[in-house]
Amino acid sequence: MKSLSRSRAGFTLVEIMIVVVIIGLLAMLAIPAFQKVRTNSQDKAVMNNARQMAAAADQYLLENGGQFAASSDLVGATNYVKSLGQVAGETYPAFYTQGVTITITGVGSARTITYSP
Repeated sequence: MKSLSRSRAGFTLVEIMIVVVIIGLLAMLAIPAFQKVRTNSQDKAVMNNARQMAAAADQYLLENGGQFAASSDLVGATNYVKSLGQVAGETYPAFYTQGVTITITGVGSARTITYSP
């Protein structure tokens, strides 16, 4: 006579729920860390863009003279900076003056970054 035994193929509901809770806790810890790294990366990229624009403005003013350099004179295929891509929806100044602090607004729709050459 065959014995009637239940085979245990698969996972119980409790085991699946434990795994889901553990994955949820790990995600809860990882997401804020990822957002902080993303914010820092955006800020560094914007700061680097500001540094490039300040250097381009200095070069432009040394070569052409004047009081200020328009952004359109600095950025372009044949100008000092080939392209200035937005990283986090920021707004760059329209004019640059040699030695004056550059303020970039709207970084990530919330932050303002200043660069002092």
